[in-house]
Amino acid sequence: MPAAPFQPAVDGGLFLGLISGTSVDGIDAALVAFDPAPRLVFGRTYPLEAGLAQDVLRRSQADAETTLDEVARLDTRLGQAFARAALDALADSGVAAPQVVAIGSHGQTLRHDPRGPTPFSQQLGDPNVIAEATGITTVADFRRRDVAAGGQGAPLMPAFHAAVMHSPDEDRAILNLGGIANLTLLPRQGDVRGFDTGPANGLMDAWCLRHRGLHYDRDGAFGREGRVDEALLARLLAEPWFALPPPKSTGRDQFQLAWLQAHLAGETPADVQATLCELSAATVANALRATLPGAGRLLVCGGGVHNPLLMERLAARLPGVAVASTAAIGLDPDFIEAAGFAWLARETLAGRPGNLPSVTGARGPRVLGSIHAG
Repeated sequence: MPAAPFQPAVDGGLFLGLISGTSVDGIDAALVAFDPAPRLVFGRTYPLEAGLAQDVLRRSQADAETTLDEVARLDTRLGQAFARAALDALADSGVAAPQVVAIGSHGQTLRHDPRGPTPFSQQLGDPNVIAEATGITTVADFRRRDVAAGGQGAPLMPAFHAAVMHSPDEDRAILNLGGIANLTLLPRQGDVRGFDTGPANGLMDAWCLRHRGLHYDRDGAFGREGRVDEALLARLLAEPWFALPPPKSTGRDQFQLAWLQAHLAGETPADVQATLCELSAATVANALRATLPGAGRLLVCGGGVHNPLLMERLAARLPGVAVASTAAIGLDPDFIEAAGFAWLARETLAGRPGNLPSVTGARGPRVLGSIHAG
C-alpha cells in the first residue's frame, strides 16, 4: 500500500478518527472532510473481537493483576484491531489510503489517574502498528501531554464541541454518554468548560451483562422492569468524587462493579439497573445546574442517546432545558467523538493546541499527540 505523504500544517482534506471508549463495545471510525468546516463523510462501528474486549475489561479494573508482558501484548493486539478498523473503513467507504492526510487514534484507555502523586493516563493500541499497516500518518497519545502540563488529560472533546456546536444565541451544553458521562459547557460568552460527571453506560452495561447476558440494556428495557431504589441512589450519590469541583475526570477503573457491589444491600437486579440509570441522569443534571444554570439546551451524543429511559430521566431532572440528540442539529451522535479525534489529528499536524486549560486545568495550551509517519 503506498504511503500517504506526511503533510504538516494541512487544514483541508480527509482525516480518519478512531476510538474505543470505556464501554469497550467496538471501534468507532469516522472519516471527516474539512472544507473548511468538518463534515462526516463516513462513520461505522467495528466490533472488537470478544476475547480482546474481555481482556481489556479485565485489566482495566483497579484491582486487576497483570504483568508487563500482558500489557505489552495487549497494546499490540489493540493496535492490530485499530489498524483493521481503519482498513475496513477505507474499504467500506471507497476511499483510498493516499486520500487520507492522517489518522487520529485515541486508542483504548486502560487506566486513568491524573490526580495521584504520579499522575498518568494510559491508552493502548500501538500507533506504530496502525501506521505500518495502513501507510497513513497516525497521530496518537493525545492525553499525556496535557497530564504532563498539570491537566486531567480529559475530557478532550470540549475544544471540538466548541468549534462545531457553539451558538451565539444561547447557553448550551453538550453531553457525551459513553461508558463515562462528560459535559461541555458552551456559554454564549465566556470560557468553554468541561468535565466528567460520573458513570453513564459503563455500570449499566456491566450490570446488564452480569444479570441478562446482554452487552447493553437495549431500549432501557431492563431498567424499566425495576424501580429506583432511593436508599441505594443516596448511597451511590454520597461517593466523594461527585462533590469534587472541576476540572475532574474519571474512568472504569473507579466506577466499576466492585464499587457498585460495595453499596448493595440485597436489591433486585432490575431495581439496581433502574437506579444506575437514575444515577447517571442525576449526576449529569446536578452538575449542569451547578455549573451552567442558564443552559437552555442539552445536546446529547454517544451510545447513551439510544437509551430512551436515560433520555427521559435526563429531561425529567432538567425542566426548562431542551434535551435532544445532536441529530437535531444535523450531527450524528454516534460518531462525534471519533470525528473529534480526526479534528485533533488535524490540529496536531497544524501545530495548534488541542487542549483547553479551562477544561483540563493544564498550565496552558499544548499541542497534543505523537506523530507516526506513514
